[in-house]
Amino acid sequence: MSKELHNYLKGILTEKRYDLFEKILNDRTKYITVALEDIYQRHNASAILRTCDCFGIQDVHIIENRNTYEVSQNVTKGSDKWLSLQYYNDNKDNLIASINKLKKDGYRIVATTPHTNDVNLEDFDLAKGKVALFFGTELDGLTDTMLENADEYLKIPMHGFTESFNISVSASIILHSLSSKLRDSDIDWKLSQSDKDSLILDWMTRSIKKSDIIIEEFNKKKAKINF
Repeated sequence: MSKELHNYLKGILTEKRYDLFEKILNDRTKYITVALEDIYQRHNASAILRTCDCFGIQDVHIIENRNTYEVSQNVTKGSDKWLSLQYYNDNKDNLIASINKLKKDGYRIVATTPHTNDVNLEDFDLAKGKVALFFGTELDGLTDTMLENADEYLKIPMHGFTESFNISVSASIILHSLSSKLRDSDIDWKLSQSDKDSLILDWMTRSIKKSDIIIEEFNKKKAKINF
């Protein structure tokens, strides 16, 4: 969309709302992204989206092979509309499609699970490159296929009788730790200007009532002027 449309929509928003968008965009990152493999529990699925928004993680990749991902608005509190959700549900093996896409985009594929070659959360090295964190279902965890295709394995140290956290709690702990470490580092983790421009337009259209009609009218006026 054009700069003219950006300015037109900006004029409809309150200054406070627009300033909030800019502030949040400045804290957003795609350096860390989250991939959810077949998570079907609505509460956990929604809680992870809310966590991503709170910690400034912009992109979430949703892989649907056996299960359909469902969002509970009572849990997300609308946080999902500020995230960029990419669904993988058109292929025979959506997991491999997601891994291939993320690798092509330069991400390290990281399985969040105890493994022979795992690394403790506090020792995980973010400086090696962008990170795609894969989380599995509450009951079975990540699939064997995912584990076989992972580049690295990350675990949260456990000191009790229980072997694992609830999946949404696990995501919260990991994202809090890594996002804090990222922001304290010298890594270039912020969004590009083109990403910021694209997102703020998306957020403005989501915030303005009947934005589709407003944009249509704007395009008609612009077409008349250019004619």
